[in-house]
Amino acid sequence: MGRKDASATGLPVEQYRKQIGKQDHKKTKSVLKATRLKADAKKNSSGFRDAFLVIAAIALGVLCIYAFFYLNLSTELNLDVDED
Repeated sequence: MGRKDASATGLPVEQYRKQIGKQDHKKTKSVLKATRLKADAKKNSSGFRDAFLVIAAIALGVLCIYAFFYLNLSTELNLDVDED
């Protein structure tokens, strides 16, 4: 009879420990999932940022070429007007 009583008292404690372990496991899993989602978002945003930087660099280059030709042609036109 001593054995049955000892196992009966130990059983709720083991169940309690298992429940705590399951809850800790769930928390750990959610934290890992949140960390994984943050890492994925960072990877995806860096691709968008790189594409934006490339487009901005191309636009800046085209703008510089346009400004160079505009200023070059505008000075020639001013010289022609002055000569007339």
